[in-house]
Amino acid sequence: MRHKYTCEEIQFLIDNVKGITLKELTDRFNNKFKWNLSESAIANQKNKLGLTSGIVGGQFQKGYTPFNKGKTWNEYMSREGQKNSSKTQFQKNNIPWATKPVGAEIKDKDGYIKIKIAMPNKWQLKQRYVYEHTYGKIPKGYNVIFADGNKYNFDLDNLILVSNTELLIMNSRGLYKKDKDLTKTGSLIAKVIDKTNKRKKEE
Repeated sequence: MRHKYTCEEIQFLIDNVKGITLKELTDRFNNKFKWNLSESAIANQKNKLGLTSGIVGGQFQKGYTPFNKGKTWNEYMSREGQKNSSKTQFQKNNIPWATKPVGAEIKDKDGYIKIKIAMPNKWQLKQRYVYEHTYGKIPKGYNVIFADGNKYNFDLDNLILVSNTELLIMNSRGLYKKDKDLTKTGSLIAKVIDKTNKRKKEE
């Protein structure tokens, strides 16, 4: 799904684009807003906004004078831009997502925990990671849900494997509860309904 930029995010790009590489801009953006956008995504948004950094191949274009040369922050950057830039400098413990070590955890925009499983930037939902390390690879088209509705409870007893169709049935029929036992019963009911529907189609 294409990222929809907020006014704050767009202003951040405008305030920070000049004089830095695409990689640095992407790292600053992701650190500021806790996203994991690719450099190509940021490049596309730069093009839409008509923004340029003045850098080609890692160097300033020939004859190009950085717009902020000899100027203070107050002369070329808004107060909000200064605040954002200060926050996104590479300080201690402020590590870009792509350079975090394997095993590191982050929270995505929906509040789910992801764990880094490989370099340079491969992540997996933690509930899937925990489930697979006990029961093996999850088949395509299946999800791991939390029986008690708590997305931070990774106990194996709280993780249920359901297909996309079964999850749809559970959600549409109110079978996904905050009670662990009720949700487990709901998942069994969903399986029966799914099998029944498939048999009807075959007949």
